[in-house]
Amino acid sequence: MVIVGLTGSIGMGKSETAKMFRRLGIAVYDADAAVHAIYAPGGAAVAPIEAAFPGVTGSDGVNREVLAKQVLNDDAALKKLESIVHPLVGQEQQKFLEQAAAENAEMIVIDVPLLYETGGQKRVDCVVLVSAPYELQRERVLARPGMSEDKFQSILAKQVPDAEKRAQADYIIDSSQGIEHAMALVEALIPLLKKAPAKAWDQRRQHSEKG
Repeated sequence: MVIVGLTGSIGMGKSETAKMFRRLGIAVYDADAAVHAIYAPGGAAVAPIEAAFPGVTGSDGVNREVLAKQVLNDDAALKKLESIVHPLVGQEQQKFLEQAAAENAEMIVIDVPLLYETGGQKRVDCVVLVSAPYELQRERVLARPGMSEDKFQSILAKQVPDAEKRAQADYIIDSSQGIEHAMALVEALIPLLKKAPAKAWDQRRQHSEKG
């Protein structure tokens, strides 16, 4: 089973690209959706996050906006949050992989915004990066509700620069030419991805068995 890492900085079009893979019949694990699930009422992250950051949870689970204010410009707080969230998300990802393997999936996609930032490229067989010129990225992000230039720049500062990601990625999807163009790129890419050497799943399974 080939494990493909799909990533891209904020505003690059990664989420739309993930939808394209799904429409073409490829199973996609969404790391952001997994975080939303563990932040929801009764989610596995709610109690430990409240213990670490008192006052950031309520009847709706973790209040992401309140939490963000505590961690956005505080590296120590961010690391504390990541130490809670990353293992929980990893467990959900492992469940997804095991289910895909049980269904004899030929290939799956792991959609992770911070793939390079968390060393996730070491746990996949190849990386697909979604990218676009900076000005288009900025335009997309600033059009989002509640976004400001300062917030955008703060987020960018915590992400590996797009140029570095482009240098490291195995394949690049250019999202600047519209949905149809990107879809054509994805369609052409899938046969190539299925031919990638599939080693990551075996390594994960061996690690899981040892653990």
